[in-house]
Amino acid sequence: MNVENVKSQMRKGTLEYCILLLLEKEPAYTSDIIQKLQDARLIVVEGTLYPLLTRLKNSGLLDYQWIESTQGPPRKYYRLTENGAVFLKELEVSWQELNNTINHIMNNY
Repeated sequence: MNVENVKSQMRKGTLEYCILLLLEKEPAYTSDIIQKLQDARLIVVEGTLYPLLTRLKNSGLLDYQWIESTQGPPRKYYRLTENGAVFLKELEVSWQELNNTINHIMNNY
């Protein structure tokens, strides 16, 4: 078994959660989202992010707004919807439960 494959699957499993966490704070342009994820050492490329943002938007968790740019064409800024905020709260509960389970196993067995 390749550890890099497992690590990649773990990152993919948390990517939606991380995007929603970022957008809970403020609307963001796609390249800003990528930069923040990379700053957090979660390596993501545009080819991964665009389909994910589209899926989250189509699910009603995100919305976007076109904002004029001083450096070229208007930019699409994504933001969390009310449904997205509710969904994020549910994910936060699930994340805490999973984290508690892993910590319990690590510390007790």
